[in-house]
Amino acid sequence: MSFLLPKLTCKREVDQAIKSVAEKVLVLRFGRDNDAVCLQLDDILAKTAHDLSKMSVIYLVDVDKVPVYTQYFDISYIPSTVFFFNGQHMKVDYGSPDHTKFVGSFKTKQDFIDLIEVIYRGAMRGKLIVRSPIDPNNIPKYDLLYQGI
Repeated sequence: MSFLLPKLTCKREVDQAIKSVAEKVLVLRFGRDNDAVCLQLDDILAKTAHDLSKMSVIYLVDVDKVPVYTQYFDISYIPSTVFFFNGQHMKVDYGSPDHTKFVGSFKTKQDFIDLIEVIYRGAMRGKLIVRSPIDPNNIPKYDLLYQGI
C-alpha cells in the first residue's frame, strides 16, 4: 500500500514539507517499503488519508535515503511515525519513555484517526505535547537503545 502515499526521498523534500504544511498535522512515517510492519502501517495510513485530509497530510520517508533525520529523531526501530504542526514538532505522551515518535504500527485505523484528532485539537490550542487517546494495550512496547554512550 506504500505506493498510494507520497514519498519524500531527500532532506530538502522533508524540510520543505515541514515548512510548507500549514494548519494541518504533518505525519512522517519513517521506515522501509519492503518491511512487513511498515507495509501494515502503510495500509492503515493509506486507508485513513482521505478521511483525515482536512486535518492531516501523510508522507512516507525511507530511513536509508534520509539518514540526517533518521539520526536526528533517533530512529532505531521502524516504522516510526513523527508528527508536526505548522513546522513545530508535536510530542505525544503514549505512556512510554519516548514522546517524540510513535514506534510500530497502529492496531486499528480508529487508533490512528483518534490520535490525529487529538494532536490537531491540541495543536490548534497551542499545545506542544498531548496525551495519547490510544488504549495502552494497543501501544507497542519497546526498550530505548542508547548507542554510543
